[in-house]
Amino acid sequence: MIQERTILKVTDNSGAKTVRCIKVLNGFKRKHAIVGDIVVVSIQQLRNKAKNTSKVRKKEICKGLIVRTRMKLKKKNGFSIVFQENSIVLVNKQGNPIGTRIVGPLPKLLKKNKFQKFISLSAGLVQH
Repeated sequence: MIQERTILKVTDNSGAKTVRCIKVLNGFKRKHAIVGDIVVVSIQQLRNKAKNTSKVRKKEICKGLIVRTRMKLKKKNGFSIVFQENSIVLVNKQGNPIGTRIVGPLPKLLKKNKFQKFISLSAGLVQH
């Protein structure tokens, strides 16, 4: 579960390294976000190699899609999946990804939530 002030890793090539969650969207007084939710984030750190060619700047406010969390994802059939880190993909105002590549696998849950553009940019899917 991701809540306000949580530090997240960025898994795309937009130029950001870490971000901080500011607000969880999609609901009044909603406190936690899970995989597939959109959150508002602030850029905390940029990648060293991409500081000049970065598509985002430090302290910039943007939106992001949560793609991996450390909390277990459980299904009704008994399967569960766990990731090692909390990670996010940065999104522009239209809902499209800012970067052109996504590093690491994405859960198959995102395919059902109509995020096909993110699935096509990723390295692979994790079945659960």
